[in-house]
Amino acid sequence: MNHPLKPSALSLHTISAASNNSPTTPPFWSQAAGDVLQSLTSSVRGLPADVAAARLKTVGPNHLKPARRTSPFGLFLRQVRSPLVLILIVAAMISAAVGQGHEAFIIVLIVLASCILGFTQEYGASRAVQALQKRLSHKVEVLRDGVAVTIAADDVVPGDVVRLAAGALIPADGLILEACDFNVTEAVLTGEPFPVLKSATISAPGATMAARTNAVFAGTSVRSGTALAVMVATGTRTEFARIAEAVERKIPETDFARGIRQFGALMTQIMLVMVLVVFAANLFLHRPFIDSLLFSLALAVGITPELLPAIISVTLARGARRMAKDGVIVRRLEAIENLGSMDVLCTDKTGTLTQGVIRLDAAFDASGRPSTSVLHLARLNAGLQTGLKNALDDAILAAPISSDENADCVKMGEVPYDFSRKRLSVLVREHGATSGDVLICKGAVQPVLGACTHFQAGAGLRLLEQADRDAIDARFRSWSAQGFRVLAVASREMTGITLDGPATETAMTLAGFLLFLDPPKAGIKETLVSLANRGIHIKMITGDNRYVACHLAGAIGFKAPAVMTGADLSQMTREALFAAAPRTDIFAEIDPNQKERIVAALRQAGHVVGYLGDGINDAPALHEADIGISVDTAVEVAREAADIILLKQDLGVLLTGVNDGRKTFVNTLKYISITTSANFGNMISMAVASLFLPFLPLLAKQILLNNFLSDVPSMAIATDTVESSVTRSPKRWDIGYIRRFMVCFGLISSAFDLVTFVFLLHIANTSASRFQTGWFVESLITELAIVFVVRTRQPIWRSHPGAWLTRLTAGVAVLAAALPFTPAAAWFGLVPLPLPVMAGLGLITLLYLATTEAAKHWFFAYQQHHPTRRMGMRGGHIQTHIRKSLP
Repeated sequence: MNHPLKPSALSLHTISAASNNSPTTPPFWSQAAGDVLQSLTSSVRGLPADVAAARLKTVGPNHLKPARRTSPFGLFLRQVRSPLVLILIVAAMISAAVGQGHEAFIIVLIVLASCILGFTQEYGASRAVQALQKRLSHKVEVLRDGVAVTIAADDVVPGDVVRLAAGALIPADGLILEACDFNVTEAVLTGEPFPVLKSATISAPGATMAARTNAVFAGTSVRSGTALAVMVATGTRTEFARIAEAVERKIPETDFARGIRQFGALMTQIMLVMVLVVFAANLFLHRPFIDSLLFSLALAVGITPELLPAIISVTLARGARRMAKDGVIVRRLEAIENLGSMDVLCTDKTGTLTQGVIRLDAAFDASGRPSTSVLHLARLNAGLQTGLKNALDDAILAAPISSDENADCVKMGEVPYDFSRKRLSVLVREHGATSGDVLICKGAVQPVLGACTHFQAGAGLRLLEQADRDAIDARFRSWSAQGFRVLAVASREMTGITLDGPATETAMTLAGFLLFLDPPKAGIKETLVSLANRGIHIKMITGDNRYVACHLAGAIGFKAPAVMTGADLSQMTREALFAAAPRTDIFAEIDPNQKERIVAALRQAGHVVGYLGDGINDAPALHEADIGISVDTAVEVAREAADIILLKQDLGVLLTGVNDGRKTFVNTLKYISITTSANFGNMISMAVASLFLPFLPLLAKQILLNNFLSDVPSMAIATDTVESSVTRSPKRWDIGYIRRFMVCFGLISSAFDLVTFVFLLHIANTSASRFQTGWFVESLITELAIVFVVRTRQPIWRSHPGAWLTRLTAGVAVLAAALPFTPAAAWFGLVPLPLPVMAGLGLITLLYLATTEAAKHWFFAYQQHHPTRRMGMRGGHIQTHIRKSLP
C-alpha cells in the first residue's frame, strides 16, 4: 500500500508558519491536530523514511546550535594564533626584511613544527572523544510509515510523530495527538517545579507557555504517562532555543579549569617581566635591536608551556578511552578531573548498594496475615497504571498467580504517582460492567494510611482507630528493621463518584501490605572499604524509611551511622544543613528537592561531591553535583544531566573510573610541574647570563629548537605509569604547589647552569659558538633526564616510567648529543664539541640529577608534613574531622 505522502522536502517557510514564526498563521497549539498534520504534510502514521531524510537535509539537524565539528584547519589555526607565536613570526619577518632571512626562516620553521606537533595530538584526541560521545547520543522513538523506530534526537524533523513515555526528554516542540495521564516537567522553561498535566485539546492563541496544555517543548521531560505527539519546530526554531539564546546556561568553572586559568596568569606575569627586563637590558648594552627582540621573545616562548592545551586534551582523551574500556563513558572531558578530585559520593541504595533485583516476598492483610486479595489488588494497580514503571511494579507482576486476574478488568482512570503524595491510584471496572468501579491505591505506608478511614478485617470493615494505627506502625517498623521495603494497598468503592485527581484519594479502606526484599550486592562491603581507603566518603540518600536504610547500612559495613530524615532536613536552615551534612552518613525518607539541598550543602562545605542516580527525581541533584554519575539504563533525563555514564550499575566500575581519573590528573600535573620548573630554571639562567656575557648565551633559534625537542617526549606523559600510592587520595589543583615546585627545582637547575657557565668559560675556555653549543646540549639533556627524577615521589630506580616516555626521551637525548656533529648543525649555529667538554658536561649532568633526587625527597617530605600546603587540599577547607563510618 502506497503512503499518501510524497517524498518531497518541506520548505522552511512552511515550518516557520507551522511553528508560529509567521505573523499570518495562528500558533500550532491553537489549531486542530488534523490541520497541523496537514500543514506539515504528515499523518498519525508519521513520515516515510525518504521524506524524513529529505526534510533533514532541508531543515538541518535538531541542534540548539549548529553542530560543532572538529575542523582540522580550525584546530591548526588555534595552535598558530597564540599571541606569542604570532609576535615571533612577525619579528622573524622583520628580521628577514633587514637581511637576516636565514635566521628568520629557521625560527619560523621551528615555530610551525611546534604548532604541527600540538595540532596532531589535539586533533587525534578530539576525534577519539567524538567517537565516545556517539555512544551516548539521545534516542527517541518515532513512527515511520506507521512503524515505531528508534533514531537519534538530532535526526528528528518537523512532521515526525514521536512516542513519549515517563523519563523521556522531549526532543522538539510539538502538538499532542494522544495522551494518557501525561504529566510533563517544564521547570527548565517556566520555572514551575510541579508537573503539568497535558492532553490532546486546543489552547488559546495567546496562552502562556504554562497554559499550552496541548503542546510539548524541547528540553522538558516526561514525569508520568504516555503520549503521541507530532513535532512542529526543531533545532533553533524551538522555544528552548530562543530562551537559551537570550540566557545561555553556563557550566560552572571546575577546580581544574580555575587552576589552569590561574596558572596561565602566573606564567603571563613572569613572561612579561622577563621579556621587558631582558629586552631593555640588551638594548642598554648596545646589542642589535632585532637580535635582542628575537632573543627576548624566544625566552617568552621558552618559559611558556605552549603545548599545555594539547597535553591536556591528549591526557584527558586517553583517560576517557581507558575509562570506556573499563565501563565508564565520559560525557564531558572536564569531568575526569572532578572524578579524581571527588571525596564524597552520594548514592541511592537500590541497584547500587543492593542487587537491584527486587522480589515480592509476602503480601499481608491489615492485621498481618498472609493475603492473596491484597496481591490481586496490587497486580491490578501495577499492571494497569501507565506512569513511570519501576522495579517494585515489576516484582508485583512477576509474582506467581493461578490465572490472569487482570483479564476481566479495564482501567477507567488514573491518578499518577508524584513524589509529594508518594502513592498512585488506578480506577478499575470489571469488563462489561457499567458501574461498580473500584479505586485501588498503592504507595508508601504513611501516605496511604493517611488517606484511609477503615481497614479490611476478614470479610468486613472496621474503623481505623488510633490504636490500630499504632499497631500498624509497630509492625511496619519491625518489617523495615528486618530489611523489608513495605508498600501499603488500599481501595475505595466509586459507585456514583467521579474521579477527581488526588482529591479522590480519601475515605479509603486499608487492604494490607506488600513486603519486598532487595539484598546487598555481593562484594559491596569490600568495594566501600576500597572507596574509603581512597578518601571517598559514601553517603546514602534514599526515599526509603530510616529502618530499612539502617538495616542495609549495618549489612554492608557502616558502623553506627548518623541518620537524618527528610522531616528533620525540612526544618533545617541552610546554615544548619551546611554544618550537619558532612557528619551525616544516611539521609532517609528524602524527596527529590531535598537531594539537591544535600548536595549543595556538601559542596558549600568544601567537598567535591559526586552524585549517582538513574531516576527522574535525580536530575536536579545530578545537575548540582560537581560530578553527576548515571548508568546506561537510566531514564533519558538522568543520563542527559550526568557527566559520567556507567555501563554497569556497580560501584566497582566507578572505583575503576576514580583510579583512572586520578591517573589522568596526575599525568597532567606531571607535565605542568616538570616543564615549568625546567623552563623557568633555563630561562632565568639565560636572562641573567645575557646581562653579563659579551654575547647571547643562546641564539633565538637555538632556544626554540631546545624547547621544541624537549616537548616531543612530553607528548608521551599521557601514557606514563602512575604508582598506586598516588591514587589513594583525592587530587585537587593547587597553584601554590605548582609555584613552589617551579621555584624549588627551577633554582636548582639555574644553580647548575651557573656551574656549566663557569666550566665552559673558565675551564674549557670555549668560544661563543662552542659555549652556545655546550649549553644547548647540556640544558636539553638535563631537561630530558630530570623527567625521570621528578615524575615520581619514589627513588628513581624503583619507579618504572612508561615505555613510550622512555623511548622518546632516549631518542631525543641521543639526537641532542649528536646534532652538533651533523650537517644540520650549521643551520642552528652549532659546532662540534671536543671530547673533554662532552665529558665535563656529562659529569655536571650526573651531579645535577643526584642533587635533584635528594631535593625531591626533601620537597615531598615538606609537602607531606604541611597539610595546608599539600597538593590535594584547597586552602585547608576540607574538614578533617569527618567521622568515618566505614571500617
